[in-house]
Amino acid sequence: MRDPLATMGDWLIGTPALALVPATVFFMLYVLRRRPLAFVAGVSWSLYCVYEYLMRARVLCSGECDIRVDLLVIYPLLLLVSVIGLVVTLWPRRG
Repeated sequence: MRDPLATMGDWLIGTPALALVPATVFFMLYVLRRRPLAFVAGVSWSLYCVYEYLMRARVLCSGECDIRVDLLVIYPLLLLVSVIGLVVTLWPRRG
């Protein structure tokens, strides 16, 4: 069985625009539920999309970007922000 973070990396590094899918979902959740963590998650995914395009364009790396150690921090953070954003957004408000 493949590592889910490796699979996530394969998809997102190859097609950074895919990061706009969860960003859009979180922005829509923010509009519907007005939970700030949904907005934070949407911004996080949007920033990651920009970051990955800049990496791809060799703006943020010198060309020696074959080993992406940065993703060992970025992907778990994105997943953590996403899970917390979903839980907080979909959890019913207290009366």
